[in-house]
Amino acid sequence: MLRSTPLTDQPTEQNSSNGAATGAAGGNGAPPVHIIRSANRRKTASARMVEGTLVVRVPAGISHEEEQRLVRELLPRVLHKVRRAEGQLPDLKRRAADLNRRYFEGKLKVREIRWVTNQRHRYGSCTPSTATIRISDRVANMPGWVLDYVLVHELAHLLEGNHSTRFWRLVNRYPLTERARGYLIAVGMEGEAGPDDLGEA
Repeated sequence: MLRSTPLTDQPTEQNSSNGAATGAAGGNGAPPVHIIRSANRRKTASARMVEGTLVVRVPAGISHEEEQRLVRELLPRVLHKVRRAEGQLPDLKRRAADLNRRYFEGKLKVREIRWVTNQRHRYGSCTPSTATIRISDRVANMPGWVLDYVLVHELAHLLEGNHSTRFWRLVNRYPLTERARGYLIAVGMEGEAGPDDLGEA
């Protein structure tokens, strides 16, 4: 539910009474949202967790649509920081090693794999020359079978740098590939023809 109790004594800030803000972030175990519109802010927004509630401060003059966009954008970032601090994020190194054994006979060498917060429209990236893999923290909030697909996808790039027919043969060793791709297409993180369809490498 949306909290209406003021969290600030500043007279220039007010609580949003629009319950749709909770709808944008609520559900699926997401925390309740408390929005504070501030006349002191012109462009930027901020968010943090306060006793289990996501407190979002936004400029007073923005539209409801922009408010909701900011909540959707800030929520995963804050949850990522909280889970990382509490050790709740999935262990990418362990998970990738297991998938490497199952689908690549354990032959792939991964130098580094970690979560990142700066990939908002792509789910991951791989640099074959350095054997490094980065996974968007947005994926941390998705089902485990989607995360496994993303890891298999990026692991396959260690062998194939593009999205060739051979690349997809490697990826399709993972049995839930099509289901996971459908999920990512639905949330706007993959195009119908694959990640390149969104203009991403």
